[in-house]
Amino acid sequence: MNRIWNSCVQFYRRTDRWLLSFCLLCSALSALLLWGIYLSGYIKPRVFAVQLLATAIGVTSAAILSRFDYRELANLWKLYLPVSAGLVFLTYFVGKQRYSYIDDKAWLEIPVLGLSFQPSEILKLAFIFSFALHLEKVRESVNQPKTLLQLCLHGAVPTLMIMAQGDHGTAMVFAAIFACMLFSAGLHLGYILAALGAAAAISPLVWFFLLDDDKRNRFLIIFNPSLDPSGAGWQQSLGITAIGSGQIWGKGIFSGEYQYVPEMHNDFIFAVVGESLGFVGCLVVLLLIGLISLKILSDARHARDPLGRYICVGVFGMIAFQSIWGIGMCLSMLPVVGLTLPFFSAGGTSVVLTWTGIGMVLGVYRYSYSGLFEEV
Repeated sequence: MNRIWNSCVQFYRRTDRWLLSFCLLCSALSALLLWGIYLSGYIKPRVFAVQLLATAIGVTSAAILSRFDYRELANLWKLYLPVSAGLVFLTYFVGKQRYSYIDDKAWLEIPVLGLSFQPSEILKLAFIFSFALHLEKVRESVNQPKTLLQLCLHGAVPTLMIMAQGDHGTAMVFAAIFACMLFSAGLHLGYILAALGAAAAISPLVWFFLLDDDKRNRFLIIFNPSLDPSGAGWQQSLGITAIGSGQIWGKGIFSGEYQYVPEMHNDFIFAVVGESLGFVGCLVVLLLIGLISLKILSDARHARDPLGRYICVGVFGMIAFQSIWGIGMCLSMLPVVGLTLPFFSAGGTSVVLTWTGIGMVLGVYRYSYSGLFEEV
């Protein structure tokens, strides 16, 4: 026990304490919110128990991962990238879907345990490591067309794999990670403008030929909530009502008076924040997520090498994009695509892998300051 305690003390002394504290506060608040939802009768105690277990596993994995040199971990991509991609490929044949997603077979069941996990979450972190290593190797020629094409292919493969699952929300996260990391590598402004122009040019084709009626309605409902109030707009309408009912200070986490919102413990957890903690609570959550994002960027800025910087930026892209979209869809500002709010939403795989991503950042921090290389 003394050895474990000493290891914990050494970890705390040598880690980014501010980043760790902000993340722990988010996880603690998530547990309180889920307990409040349970008291209202909308979820089973198993959901709360899984969240606690996932948080414990995630924090432990972050602590362990941060003790390894991130450069050595990145160089092991030939081991974990094929495995994570293979698990995603397996979902095409034996993938399971959540009851609320009719076209998204993105989960694999764990025999005997009665649990499931989402391989795409593992692939996110494998992609960050491998793409960061790729960027570092070509950083002097990143704006050469041949190099840029290779980088785009690197980003397109996992994104298209996830789209083939039907999980368009997670595919968008991969695209956001790719864009943030590529931008941080010094991509020329001309390429960025060209990409934006190309996206605008093909958007009509995507709208009319690639999106089905359901996905088009998810966008249209943002501008006209009365278009389909009992269908595509039902979840967001309930979410907005729940947030508004909290007013300034909220009804209280343990009031037991939560209004029902589909996926309120998961994708729409921010609606619960608004109802239980009010406008002030929403600001606190936004502040915590903002501080986490800024701290990750600060660690990226002080990284000892480009590889560490790219890893931090990749994790930032993952957390920032999911947070912006997750909150935006609860406020009816963005379409519903099924994305978890990092640290807050219930979901074992999401929680563990988000914390593992934080462990990657903590590892960059640990090995970016002098005096941190001695054996403990």
